[in-house]
Amino acid sequence: MPEASDIVTPEVTRPHAPTIAPGPPELDVSVVIPVGRDVGDLRGLFGAITRELSALERSHEIIFIADGVSGDTLEILTDLEAESDRVVLIRFRQTFGESVALSAGFERARGATLVTFAPYLQVVPSCLRKVLEALDAGNDFVSAWRHPRVDPLLNRLQSNSFNWVTRAVTGVPIHDLNCGLRGMKREVAQDLTFHGDMFRFLPILASKQGFRVAEVKVNHMTEMGKRGFFGVGVSIRRFLDILTLFFLVKFTRKPLRFFGLIGAVLIFSGLLISAYLVVLKVMGESLAGRPLLLFGTLLLVLGVQMLSIGLLGEIIIYLHARKIREYVVDEEL
Repeated sequence: MPEASDIVTPEVTRPHAPTIAPGPPELDVSVVIPVGRDVGDLRGLFGAITRELSALERSHEIIFIADGVSGDTLEILTDLEAESDRVVLIRFRQTFGESVALSAGFERARGATLVTFAPYLQVVPSCLRKVLEALDAGNDFVSAWRHPRVDPLLNRLQSNSFNWVTRAVTGVPIHDLNCGLRGMKREVAQDLTFHGDMFRFLPILASKQGFRVAEVKVNHMTEMGKRGFFGVGVSIRRFLDILTLFFLVKFTRKPLRFFGLIGAVLIFSGLLISAYLVVLKVMGESLAGRPLLLFGTLLLVLGVQMLSIGLLGEIIIYLHARKIREYVVDEEL
């Protein structure tokens, strides 16, 4: 069992997704590995995972998703599939992204437990044992926390900032959203919906669905498959992802509160400017050529538009309310 100091269980409140293969699970563990541009020693990764799961006496399969890769990488994956009956290879005709790759792997998975890995040795493979033990201890989703980090200082600062902002926005105390090692029970994958770059927020989405989410500290390795520091463009996309996540976890079921608040602020500001201009007009000053008049009018128009968007969202939610399930049943007695 993992030590108590190694597992951090966030406090969650209990309040649809890849189609998992029907029927009862046929294996203990399905390992899903999306393979894109950044890859390391795939043969070494396959051997390390196989040895660890065999030592734990867990029946398993390893699903590689070739996300538009070609050349030597695709040749290695094809050889692995031909050499081992534990390997399943899913090949995309073009690059679709990690979320689509994970969804395809989840749909093919036959295990009671699903584990995701980065396509390179990001953490010590023996840490897989900690993840599985934390799941056996009663958690539904386990996220790996690389601690301590061994990558460059700038990369650590960037990653820590991203994780800190995400914790502050969502209220879910996950410390390492960029680690590829994650474990989840089969039913969790059935209930999670994700797209785009939302795959890195799986622990938060699981927590907001009411599943028991825990973190397990794992030993970080020097990463050979992925560059460390990300540029300004990636940072901007991460910020937009956080904004999307904030809206999804806070206002998906109540869009008027989000757009209505913005609209109310805009309308109030526009009214203040208009009132100020009315006072000036009463005092005899000319309003011709004043940019403030156009700015106040613009704020009023934008505010009404925001309110309209919120109302339309509420109408859509109301019309589809019977199809929306906001809860996850833990047990029925």
